[in-house]
Amino acid sequence: MTTILKGAKLIKIVTISVSQLIKFFSHILVRLFVATGVLAAGPDTTIVTSTWTLSLLLNSYESLKKAQDELDAHVGKNRWVQESDIKNLVYLQAIVKEALCLYPAGPLAVPHESMEDCTISGYDIPKGTRLLLNIWKIHHDPNIWPNPHEFKPERFLTTHKDVDVKGNHFELIPFGSGRRMCPGISLTLQVVPFVIALLLQGFNIKRPSDEPIDMSEIFGLTVLKASPLEVLLAPRLAPVLYE
Repeated sequence: MTTILKGAKLIKIVTISVSQLIKFFSHILVRLFVATGVLAAGPDTTIVTSTWTLSLLLNSYESLKKAQDELDAHVGKNRWVQESDIKNLVYLQAIVKEALCLYPAGPLAVPHESMEDCTISGYDIPKGTRLLLNIWKIHHDPNIWPNPHEFKPERFLTTHKDVDVKGNHFELIPFGSGRRMCPGISLTLQVVPFVIALLLQGFNIKRPSDEPIDMSEIFGLTVLKASPLEVLLAPRLAPVLYE
């Protein structure tokens, strides 16, 4: 990939996978991976979430363009976006939240067990009862989320502006909540917005065909995309920035 994107060949459009895209920016991202102590859980969650986020954007060119316009306004095209810029990219942050809502990396939270007999909302819960929380179901509950299957990042700029993903709001818990929440949360929340920002700033990104991206899922310990994601790239910055 590096050879294709350098020098005179910079104007070429290439087809490439999300994993390769992340590797291309590895020299920028490596400090984030090293800075955290959650390398076991972090990278998988990060790649899964980045893949879903980009897939959603490729099926919503309007949202993709809005994110690029925001990058151009706050960062420009004369330098690469930095991690410190992310706090100013509110629409990009809304996109990532929406992706985590629609496609949480883990469909189920870590199992919990009741330590004593208790009654919750009229239900008797014996000591030792195992609880599996269905995160995917909560995130797609129409009583909580209007049009829960539609990609609407604007909801996190309006009706759900104050809802975060750190386990403080139980309607949005892609990483779970409490002491047993996903250890990859810190890395994911640092890397995913940064990766998506780098890709959107650096490239015009399109689907390989006119057909929508297949959003079929494979459910397991993580919610994986059923088919590989490939994209068409065309650089949108000055050639010197890719060297």
